[in-house]
Parts: sequence; C-alpha cells; structure tokens
Amino acid sequence: MADNNNNNNDEVSVVPGTPEFDKMLFKLNKPVTEDNLGDLDYNGSRLQPVQDDLYAMPAFVTDDFNLFFIVSQLVEEDWVIAFSNATIEKGHEITDLSEPMTTGKGLNELGQKSPSDANQLLKYFNTLAEANRGEWRMVERPDSAED
Repeated sequence: MADNNNNNNDEVSVVPGTPEFDKMLFKLNKPVTEDNLGDLDYNGSRLQPVQDDLYAMPAFVTDDFNLFFIVSQLVEEDWVIAFSNATIEKGHEITDLSEPMTTGKGLNELGQKSPSDANQLLKYFNTLAEANRGEWRMVERPDSAED
C-alpha cells in the first residue's frame, strides 16, 4: 500500500515502472550548498562538484550499466535531482556524463536492470520527501533541454 496520501492538488498517483513515471522529476526544496551536501548522501557516497552549481554522485554502478545522480538547477530556478549515465574508463575514471534524464526515467531504467536497487533508490527519495527536503513533480516535456 502506498503511504503517501497527498491529495492537496488532485495529484494522480504515478507508479514507478510506467511510462508516466518517466516524466517525474525530484525537486529539492533548497539550493545545494557545501553546508547541506551531506543531507543528500546515498549509499555511503557524497555529491561531488563537477562544475559550478552541478554535482554528481554514483547511484548504481556495474560493468554493463551505471546511473549517477546529477544535482543542479536544470529546470528554471529549481534545484533538481536528475540522473545521467557515465562513461567509465580504466575501471574507475569518469570521462563523460550523458545528458541528464528525469528522476523517474532513471529509476525506470534501473528497475529494468535491478528492481531491488530501484526500490532502494525510491525509498531514498521518499525519505527525502518525508524530511521535507524535496518533492516529486511532473514535468511537461522531459526532453525540453535546449540543443
């Protein structure tokens, strides 16, 4: 049973694993700073600065699939947690990150590879939401990044 009864604005329940969930994005309630980086730690990892106002952290890494958290102001002024796939060379050197994808799309991709890890990651986001650190939002056009 779902334990979120947020009926504050006629939200429809969007279930992980569905195409609709691809459009879900996790929006943070506050900008990321050096002081609150630790609030977003996952699985023993901490966000690392990649460039100004852009942070990355591994979410799931295997030889054939990886998913990295990307935290930045990707949508207007909102700080969001999105995902990216990394190019990893020599076993540990991250040489490139793909274009960011929505939080829901990343979770759906992980769910196809490892449902248990996707569930663990979903619990992480639910914990952030319960701690009032962020919330799920539906994005109108997930592929609206400028070329």
